[in-house]
Amino acid sequence: MIAPPLQTFPLGDLRLVSGGVLADARLTYRCWGALNAAADNVVLLPSYYTGTSASHLPMIGVGRAFDPTRYFIVAIDLFGNGNATSPSQLDTPGRRAAFPRIDVVDNVAAQHRLVAALGIRRIRLVYGWSLAAIQAYFWAAMYPDAVDAILPVCGASRCWPQNRVFLEGLRSILAADPAFAGGACESVPEMGLRAFGRSYAGWAFSPAFYRDELYKVAGFATLEDFLAFWEEDHLSWHAADLNATLVTWMTADIATLPGHGGDLAGALGAVRARCIAMPCDEDRYFTLEENRIEAGLLARAELRPIRSPYGHCAGGPGRFPKEMEQIADAVRDLLEDS
Repeated sequence: MIAPPLQTFPLGDLRLVSGGVLADARLTYRCWGALNAAADNVVLLPSYYTGTSASHLPMIGVGRAFDPTRYFIVAIDLFGNGNATSPSQLDTPGRRAAFPRIDVVDNVAAQHRLVAALGIRRIRLVYGWSLAAIQAYFWAAMYPDAVDAILPVCGASRCWPQNRVFLEGLRSILAADPAFAGGACESVPEMGLRAFGRSYAGWAFSPAFYRDELYKVAGFATLEDFLAFWEEDHLSWHAADLNATLVTWMTADIATLPGHGGDLAGALGAVRARCIAMPCDEDRYFTLEENRIEAGLLARAELRPIRSPYGHCAGGPGRFPKEMEQIADAVRDLLEDS
């Protein structure tokens, strides 16, 4: 299936929870299928870190997890990912360096405006991997009357402390390259991006993945070939965009939503949507232990771990057939029961 055209939703000057303003903000999105007469056959797909609204394409189609002949599927880009308003789109180094802090709350509130403009009355399922999983939790907490179910895969409702330490390390790597220049990026910080990719690879998979040389299954002859691929992959991203979305990720905490005062139990206890939480047992930064804590605080949650040596990447759309089968089963369970 070919991705449908990218569409743009203008938001004007967007006031942010940090107190800043995102000038002339624009969301971008793609749609598959058609909205039914009741306006409630909707599957919402927020985008994940280094993902876009086209990244879920391997999961969309007849016979796949998300069937556009049955559901209206809306995939929305994250601010900072290069499609929606992002530092890379700004025309001067100073404007790129001054790009404001954007929280998950800002993203989800803007997505809610888009959903309303599309005429959607109810969302059957919010599905997300990684940073998109965090957005799924926020959708259920911020708009409890609008969401039937959520399926967070390899994610959590907040950036827990070890996860933040991981992200702080990545940001420090970017900042250490003089070409990054606080996000101004007048030239490509190639040294920083290459080191960023190498460092990230060590967290994205499990010890068994490296010990058993599973990178060879993907066609890499040596570990060095695999790490070089991670370097090149991150060179395709604008460093200021990577930094902006890292900040969105690392500041995420559902307990800080208004009315909860930092109380995680209260924030998750207010969620009414059914949830199947699918952490990978070998995820290094969205851990099974922390998912177990969160599931215990939700009223209608099932903890359904993915047992996989692929670690955090076990949830990557279309990457690993066995893991994708387990995720598709959970999608069916939630859509058929909602």
